[in-house]
Amino acid sequence: MEDKKKPLRMTGTSLEGRDFSNMDLEGADFSFSSLEGINFDGSNLRNAKIRFSTLEKATFRNADLRNADMSFSSLTDTDMTGAKIEGANFSFSSQGKSFNWQDLKLIGLIQSQSWVGTLVAVIIGALMLYGTSAILYFTLEIVYTSNPVRVQLNQYLIAQNIIGGVFTVLIVQHMGGWLDTMIEKIFLRHLALSFIISLFYLGLSIGMYFLVGHKIFGALRIQYPMEAAQNSAWYWYTIGPIIVANVFYYIARQGSQLSRKISDQEFQLLNLEKMKTRAELDALQARINPHFLYNALNSIASLVHEDPDKAEEMTLLLSKLFRYTTGRKNRDYFDTIDNELEMVQTYLQVEKVRFGDRLQFEVAVTNPELKNLQVPKFILQPIVENAIKHGIAKLADQGKIVVKIYEEEGWLHLCVHDNGPLFADTMGAGYGIRSIQEKLKLLYADDAKLELHNEPSKSVNISILKAVIEKGTEQTE
Repeated sequence: MEDKKKPLRMTGTSLEGRDFSNMDLEGADFSFSSLEGINFDGSNLRNAKIRFSTLEKATFRNADLRNADMSFSSLTDTDMTGAKIEGANFSFSSQGKSFNWQDLKLIGLIQSQSWVGTLVAVIIGALMLYGTSAILYFTLEIVYTSNPVRVQLNQYLIAQNIIGGVFTVLIVQHMGGWLDTMIEKIFLRHLALSFIISLFYLGLSIGMYFLVGHKIFGALRIQYPMEAAQNSAWYWYTIGPIIVANVFYYIARQGSQLSRKISDQEFQLLNLEKMKTRAELDALQARINPHFLYNALNSIASLVHEDPDKAEEMTLLLSKLFRYTTGRKNRDYFDTIDNELEMVQTYLQVEKVRFGDRLQFEVAVTNPELKNLQVPKFILQPIVENAIKHGIAKLADQGKIVVKIYEEEGWLHLCVHDNGPLFADTMGAGYGIRSIQEKLKLLYADDAKLELHNEPSKSVNISILKAVIEKGTEQTE
């Protein structure tokens, strides 16, 4: 009788930094254990119990955690890349990211609700409250104090702080770009900014003192000797502008980084959209219908003995047609009308060998200059193929296809007429027509359209704004 494998039991154990990679630990019990930094990469931990455990910086890359119980565990900085976690229980587990001083981001830090984020939020809240209270205090002092010396002193301090604040922000705005360019290390930028602000504020304080302040402080010394001594230590007030300047510079730098990230993301999205459009166009590039190839090869086979010259002609035409469809780059979405018509004529000549006198065709371009315009590749061949399949093939007598290219009221028209059965009123567009509609939508948006008509004659009409075509043709030349 085989011994049943017993699961590993290590409840309440300290296993920090241990390596359990690629081990079979199915059903193991690590509850209440300290597993910080442990390596479980590639391990089988199905049905394992890792409840109430410390798993900070643990790695579970490519591990099997199906139906594992990790409730009430600390998962800070845990790496579960590629892990199978179907059915795993993570109830009441913390899955945050630990604080790293190198990743200090003010808004993100406050939102993180970590102890550092809470401390920063408390400090900012206290400073804001203290600043608001100081503004109210000085304002009330000016309003309610009857002593003219104190009123003048408060007015002087308010004016100095307003002027200092305005110029501090302006200096940061004008010097931020220069600091980013000239100084590589961030802490040296803040140090240089602090030095510049200190010089400015000292200059502002000295200038205002000799212009206005010496009279106020002279009167203050007479009435309030102790308060005058306190206010004479004006150099301490440079700390405020230094803090404000560095905070504004930090916010401006984070904002510019965010703008760059957004721009990069927008650029990536544009590239993705461009790639998506190209992929869709590649998928919509018309290819010769396999049934056409089968029919053509069967016709050649039947003609080999009956009419060898005809069989040779059809083989050469078929070869020419396939050189056109396979001899161009997949990412080349445009070609001249002249080349498109040549391809269509070759296709019709192949079909004429098969249908004989039952198929007549005509290709007409009203203005020879239109032949040089660039239009989407394979835009006419699927329509001509549909005209044969759903029109000419259903006629007992002679059928005719007319391909006509003309310009009217600033629009280029590419029309395919046939004398086969009319379009049904309730007929939905087939794959060939839908693919052309989608291609036109991708390339021209609302500047192109495809319409099916039964009156005055049966036709499929593609209309493209000529100005858009000419613009595209100029860009490709």
